[in-house]
Amino acid sequence: MANCITRQIPNLFTCGNAFSGCIACAMAFEGNYKLAILFIIIGSVFDFFDGMLARLFHVSGPLGKELDSLADDITFGMAPATIVFSLFKEVHYPEFLLPIAEYIPYTAFLIAIFSVLRLAKFNIDPRQSSSFVGMPTPANALFWGSLVVGAHSFLVSDAFNAVYLFILVVIMSLLLIAEIPMFSLKFKSLAWSQNKVSYIFLIVCIPLLVFLKISGFAAIIIWYTILSLLTKKRA
Repeated sequence: MANCITRQIPNLFTCGNAFSGCIACAMAFEGNYKLAILFIIIGSVFDFFDGMLARLFHVSGPLGKELDSLADDITFGMAPATIVFSLFKEVHYPEFLLPIAEYIPYTAFLIAIFSVLRLAKFNIDPRQSSSFVGMPTPANALFWGSLVVGAHSFLVSDAFNAVYLFILVVIMSLLLIAEIPMFSLKFKSLAWSQNKVSYIFLIVCIPLLVFLKISGFAAIIIWYTILSLLTKKRA
């Protein structure tokens, strides 16, 4: 009985990720970006630990792998897409786009589509067992959440418009499936020596996003600078 319960603990964390993602989507549709990114962050914490717990309890199987991908697409695919969808309804539209302005927000769901592609590639790519090729979906989701929360006044000003936002959506979507090696935030155990990058991310970067409300661009620079240095040192 105890063993049966233990085997379900990683799946419960994965379901916690999915539940957080659903709430993030609801908050994003309401334009409550701060709560949306908060629940994306909560989902990312669940996501960081479900795999580690599976290894800790020696639990593995196709159910957990498929469940993890589905949860990730909700929290790190659909949730940021809904954030951008709501943002599209607030940004300035150049005059030449006004006839199709009501349709342009739906291009935000390219983020969800490319996130699905990225997750599917991850599941079948043996190169990504210990590292990533292409931008991880959690990093993309946190980028959009922190960008919208930290730079909202600029994004809805006349200095920015829907064209720039659409270009950014395309660039970030393509980065998800790009053949570019990137750092890994996977937990291998609870040991600090094996998970310096992941612990630094959780301890330093996430509080910066929440409490300092820095923009998404600055957040990405901080993540890549700190984590790349640590990754090179470990290599």
